[in-house]
Amino acid sequence: MAHIHSEERLQRSLAEITRLLSRHRLLATLAHRQEGPRRDLLESLQHRQNLVELHKQLRVMHAADIGYVLEALPHDDRRTVWAQLGPEQAGQVLVEVADAVRESVIDATAQDDLVKVLLTLDADDLAYVAESLPPDVRAAVSRALAISERTAFDEAARYADDRVGRHMNREWVTVRETETIQHALAELRLRRDLPQQTDRLFVIDSRYVLRGALPLPALLLTDPATPVTAVMVQEPVVFGPHDDAADAAQAFERYDLISAPVVDDRGKLVGRLTVDAVMDFVREQANLQALKRAGLTADEDLFAGPWNSARNRWPWLGLNLLTAFAASRVIGHFEGEIQQLASLAALMPIVASIGGNTGNQTMALVIRGLALDRLKTASAKRMLNKELMISLLNGLVWGAVVGLFAVVLYANFALGVVMAGAVVMNLVVAALAGVAVPLALHATGRDPAHGSSVLLTFITDAMGFFLFLGLASAFLL
Repeated sequence: MAHIHSEERLQRSLAEITRLLSRHRLLATLAHRQEGPRRDLLESLQHRQNLVELHKQLRVMHAADIGYVLEALPHDDRRTVWAQLGPEQAGQVLVEVADAVRESVIDATAQDDLVKVLLTLDADDLAYVAESLPPDVRAAVSRALAISERTAFDEAARYADDRVGRHMNREWVTVRETETIQHALAELRLRRDLPQQTDRLFVIDSRYVLRGALPLPALLLTDPATPVTAVMVQEPVVFGPHDDAADAAQAFERYDLISAPVVDDRGKLVGRLTVDAVMDFVREQANLQALKRAGLTADEDLFAGPWNSARNRWPWLGLNLLTAFAASRVIGHFEGEIQQLASLAALMPIVASIGGNTGNQTMALVIRGLALDRLKTASAKRMLNKELMISLLNGLVWGAVVGLFAVVLYANFALGVVMAGAVVMNLVVAALAGVAVPLALHATGRDPAHGSSVLLTFITDAMGFFLFLGLASAFLL
């Protein structure tokens, strides 16, 4: 039997759902054109055949795949698919779908129906989607939960999204430090199942203070009469609920963790962080970083209304417009020189463009270093010196190339020298800006990725124009 890869299966599912939705719209259009019994017959055919097929298709799909499908559909089709999901499946889809799409389906769902969907989730998943919920819905869900679940939900929702406490779960397996391996195995056999990503048991004392971690291989391969304290990891990697989730994600990558305990200030076990929660956080942060680098203030639904999308893009577009005006004034200052030597107008974008490319390369390295907490104040100067040297070397090589190009194109040796000099100097400026801009944003508590490219483009464009036209004014005219 031929195996179908997950991506191929997902695309087939999307194509099939798109086909069913197209047929659904066609039948709906035909039904509205008919009157009397024929209209009733067509509507019955539509619901019995098409929507039932759609429901069957969705029922066997994973929640993450349905989330992917919802993100790829316009609003009307998205609501049709959402309406075919049962409460439990809809709840899991809410957890998997992107934030912007989650908010759109929440807005399209009646409050009572939405509460039914949310009550199928555990406290950890509820906390994960809490920020997308209207306050009245969140309050209604909290009131409907059992006391223990309500406490866990309210506590988790109090943590910010970038804290470990927001992403930890409250399902784990513990064993007392006074027990033996045999006792631990006996307790495991009494459980109906194990929490997902269980790769270790947490060893605690009588006060629920964490003493160590017992890996499953040690549990299975050690003599049953051995005390758990003899084979446990005495100092496992632990986190606090107020720790930065980004730091925790780096620790998971560094130590190849599957799960890790979360303890409070007194060392008591309060939660467990798992690799699936960390991966979700990393994916969201990566998406947000990509959007911020493009000047978007928040995640955006592909099929959101024009007004909301426009507002999401205004802040940095406005700043970009101001910087463009400033760069244009640099060119305006040299209008006379450009009129005397028309080749300047054709060549000056090259200087600005190569500077922007160099600056973006440097800036990407700095932002990654800051995100991974590898770039400190002491090492920033060393990195700046390295980037300046690289820019100088690249400037000499590529400045010579573009200078030769200018000589060949315009038969003007002096113009080629000016062109080469401007490229060298602008690449040095680009390296300075590529390091300084994200470091300055980071020092002021701002996300270094947010708008760095806009500021960098302004600096490299304005300085590229100024350097090239200034040198041309001094040596050519």
